[in-house]
Formats: sequence, C-alpha cells, structure tokens
Amino acid sequence: MKDGDVEMSPVDSGEAELDDMKKRLKEMEDEAAALREMQAKVEREMGSVQDPANAAASQANKEEIDSRSVFVGNVDYACTPEEVQQHFQSCGTVNRVTIRTDKYGQPKGYAYVEFLEPEAVQEALLLNESELHGRQLKVTAKRTNVPGMKQHRPRRSNPFMGARFRSPYMPPFFPPYGYGKIPRFRASMRYSPYY
Repeated sequence: MKDGDVEMSPVDSGEAELDDMKKRLKEMEDEAAALREMQAKVEREMGSVQDPANAAASQANKEEIDSRSVFVGNVDYACTPEEVQQHFQSCGTVNRVTIRTDKYGQPKGYAYVEFLEPEAVQEALLLNESELHGRQLKVTAKRTNVPGMKQHRPRRSNPFMGARFRSPYMPPFFPPYGYGKIPRFRASMRYSPYY
C-alpha cells in the first residue's frame, strides 16, 4: 500500500450501503406518493369518486331528463336518428335522439327521444302504434333506473335438475356388474372332479 491510499474499514462500506438503500427507499416512497396523487386526479376527472351531494344532484338531473323523454320500441334497424327526430317533431322540440346499439354497432331496435319541454311527452305518447318505415312503434314514457333496484325475476324450476332438497352429498352407488345387471354364476369350463 502507498501513503496516499486510504483503506476503508468494513464498517464504512456498510454505512455507505445503508445510505444508498435509504436513498433508494426515499425515491421509491416519493414515486409511490406521486402515483397515488396521479390516480386520485384521474379518478376525480373520470367521476368515479363522487361526494353524496354531487351524486344526489346527478340523480335528480337524470330524473328530470327522464321526465322529458320517451322510449320508442320496434324501431326499424335501418332507421336513422334524423328520421326518428322528424317523426316526433310534431310533438315538440326534440333535444336528442339515442338509438341503442350492440357491441358490434348494430341497432338493437329501440330508441330514446328527449324533448326540451315536459309537455311534449304527452303529445309523443299519442304517437303510440304509429308507423315508421312500415313498422308500428311502441311509445311509452321513459322510466328512471334506480341504482341497486334490479327487478327480481324468480328462478323457474327446471324439471331436469331434480329435487333441490337433498341430504348432504353422497357419492352415487354403482353396482359392480353394471346398471340393472344380475350376476351370473357359470360353471367352470374345465372339468374338476371336486365339484
């Protein structure tokens, strides 16, 4: 060893490693805090985090819009929103026409028509069973969906499922000779003087 070289003791290298680990841990904590902040910002923008007052206001807004809207069933698949709007133009000012589609973009055969005035809904209900594209439309007032209030449809009994009231599970018994078979005792094919 030369005079200018300094030998590090094992304790100094351990402290340096510990300092490096502390720095990395601090960086990871800062990064996690930044990610949590970004996630909270995105959730606020997407509207998934709502305070109860805001949720109640949005529910009231939905109910108000639904009171000015009608459901139109049996709409022709080739029908455009403009044609539906022209059909209901005599009832009042049409704000929006929504034709529902499936995941492939094909129309489902029904639409919603939103008016500017609530009185137009009564006029639109008079167009029930009117014809558009050669099909009779079914016009009813739009109902408001209440979250968590799914209409309960009881299960139908399935005659192929068997009885529901069974004892605890018991494995089925299979006879050793097959279903419905009776064991047969045959005489041996060889001659045996002892029988």
